[in-house]
Amino acid sequence: MNAKTVPSWYDELCTTNLIGNARTFREAIADLPRIAQSDASIIICGETGTGKELIARAVHYHGKRADFPFVPINCGSFTDTLLEEELFGHERGAFTDARNRRAGLIAEAEGGTLFLDEIDSLPMKAQIDLLRVIQDRTFRAIGSSVQHKVNIQIVAATNVPLEDLVRRGRLRSDLYYRLAVFVIHLPPLRERKEDIPALAGHFLSKHLPPAKAPLALSHEANVALMSWRWPGNVRELENVIIRGIHLARSGTIGAADLRLPKSAGTAAQQPDPYQLSHTDTRPMVVLKRELIEGFERRYLAHLLARHDGNISRAAQTAGKERRELGRLLHKYGLDPSAYRRGASV
Repeated sequence: MNAKTVPSWYDELCTTNLIGNARTFREAIADLPRIAQSDASIIICGETGTGKELIARAVHYHGKRADFPFVPINCGSFTDTLLEEELFGHERGAFTDARNRRAGLIAEAEGGTLFLDEIDSLPMKAQIDLLRVIQDRTFRAIGSSVQHKVNIQIVAATNVPLEDLVRRGRLRSDLYYRLAVFVIHLPPLRERKEDIPALAGHFLSKHLPPAKAPLALSHEANVALMSWRWPGNVRELENVIIRGIHLARSGTIGAADLRLPKSAGTAAQQPDPYQLSHTDTRPMVVLKRELIEGFERRYLAHLLARHDGNISRAAQTAGKERRELGRLLHKYGLDPSAYRRGASV
């Protein structure tokens, strides 16, 4: 790769694929042109919704493997057994109902890139098998005694500090150091707010239905976008713009059309959810149960949104067993799939 190639590649990346001119963002992606020319493993770190898969795709499609498959998998979306089967495949008769041989995603990614999102959810046995893939470039399907050669690049992503997981024994240190040849840290949207207008404009153009008249964001809407703290980052911003497009009643999207929550600065002006009406004469035990259930439902919804519907990680944050958390979700009618990436707004 000669010196003249890098700037043009970089300019294309910044202007057409990844939107943002904030210093923190440009610094985070500054080395992508050179990283893309390597076959080494990569870890992309960042909060939920910061665009980790977008970065992984940029590396793949601007690198040497662009003509081969880009295969993504969310490690937190499967049970331990199903995840291993998804990754490594199985031979006929490997287990009950295994009537035919099935190739896994590692074989599917041959020549290309395997993107492992939520790598922190990878079970210990799969970590050992993945280590073999990175070290020896071989893998073995479930129920097989044959080692298969593979030529892939592995890109992992997480919104959990991996060093903490290593210290706590939840991630093998040898796997961590094999993966962390290149580490890319993406900044949250609150640290690159100057990029919000450009991102909002991009999402407005992207999601405006062809039959709908052109729309613009009002001054008040832009002020609201710049004032919000964006816990869901760029993904939340995209959802808000989609919502505004469909709720707007004129050619301008107003602040009210965005349906943004009240900012933390106005929290004191919000109604107290625990304030009782003077006409409410129900027994204390009834009111107490109602308030507790309301808190539990809001808390569980917050957990699911924070962890993209990943029950295992939500349970870990809540300090509960996965099965116990599942019972609570069922009790309140909360469907984890509605909170996963790509769910409709």
